[in-house]
Amino acid sequence: MLTERQLMILRVIIDDFINSAHPVGSRAIAKKDKITYSAATIRNEMADLEELGFLEKTHTSSGRIPSEKGYRYYVDHIIAPTIQKSNMNILKNIMQDGFFEFEQIVQKAAEVLSGLTNYTSIILGPEIFETKLKQLQIVPLTEHTAVAILVTDSGHVEHRSFSIPAEMNSSELEKMVNILKERLIGVPIIRFQEVLNKEIAFLMKRYMNDFEKAFKYLQLAFFHEQPVKLYIGGKSNILLQPEFHDVEKIRAFYAMMENEEEIVNIVKSSKEGIKVTIGNENKVDAIKDFSLITATYDIGEDQLGTIALLGPTRMEYRKVITLLNTLSSEMTQALHLWYKNKE
Repeated sequence: MLTERQLMILRVIIDDFINSAHPVGSRAIAKKDKITYSAATIRNEMADLEELGFLEKTHTSSGRIPSEKGYRYYVDHIIAPTIQKSNMNILKNIMQDGFFEFEQIVQKAAEVLSGLTNYTSIILGPEIFETKLKQLQIVPLTEHTAVAILVTDSGHVEHRSFSIPAEMNSSELEKMVNILKERLIGVPIIRFQEVLNKEIAFLMKRYMNDFEKAFKYLQLAFFHEQPVKLYIGGKSNILLQPEFHDVEKIRAFYAMMENEEEIVNIVKSSKEGIKVTIGNENKVDAIKDFSLITATYDIGEDQLGTIALLGPTRMEYRKVITLLNTLSSEMTQALHLWYKNKE
């Protein structure tokens, strides 16, 4: 357990380092308002905090910087008791300006969040495992092409183009559409392939003439991409942080950001609330110099989405956690209202 004096010095060092990105020395701390300790006393306490693993000393300065253990203690014990939701109404203008689709609400939230923090924001749509198909429509575009319009119960709208076999007439197309609607409506998207390969294949073979070609095109239309939706804001904000002038770090970060499946696995959360991972607590090498803070939002029907901010370990934790707390609440309210208006 740290003493009251050690807690104060640790808080001041972390707050200063977050703002300046420069090591903090005892003389700078002693000059601050409300600090009544001498520089010598502060140096002794800093040495003890370093020995306990909360601070690190750089080679180029007599000042100290926080360690990952120091940041963890700061998040869990110094700022956590004081953090509350604020009344920022981040999404108020979106909802007031008129009706928006689910994607527009979430994309705007990602942009606002990255703009307020200068970090990279990532927002995931509701969990794929819970998302079900609500509406399905197939619209012919030309004699040999059509588009499948899928609407999920989370409000996500997907357009998927596919080819129509030359042998398939309008009657055959109608049969296929009826079979798809009968077997896919209300089915979780994660089970599409299972239902398509078993039930739908059986019915198409039974009631349609040229089953094999039609079925092949359907598979391409329904499984060419993952139904999880990612919304990213401020990807280039990493370049604003002095910690990331190393070309290799930037290259590793951007390579990771191109892999949507990896991003989903990194940020998705199975539990409600705020989660903070700092530096080496992150399992992926590309973000072991980052802090990742995630929060969940609720869209109803027991479906959770995830909001995340990715930035340096020298992150403004108090501000970020407050923002995510607030945005989580606002998105839950906004999307519940949106969902209600869709019914």
